[in-house]
Amino acid sequence: MFCVIYRSTQRDQTYLYVEKKDDFSRVPEALMKTFGKPQMVMLMPLDGRKQLKNADLEKVKSALAEQGYYLQLPPPQENLLKQHLEAQGKK
Repeated sequence: MFCVIYRSTQRDQTYLYVEKKDDFSRVPEALMKTFGKPQMVMLMPLDGRKQLKNADLEKVKSALAEQGYYLQLPPPQENLLKQHLEAQGKK
């Protein structure tokens, strides 16, 4: 199984995985509007030889099979002040 990975032009560190190049037919229209014009990043085999950096391979494969796409969102930003205050026992 292969997938094609696209980068969002609207949202930083947001990626869309689809089964076929330039086939967004199973991606909801609302998602495509907020995603912006997809920029192809790579074609990747999902056979387990290569690891995905910020996505779980099994979740990607499952989402592609069930809904036809997988959306990778950026990791949450660290709130260093909150972490410091919690470490100090304050809120």
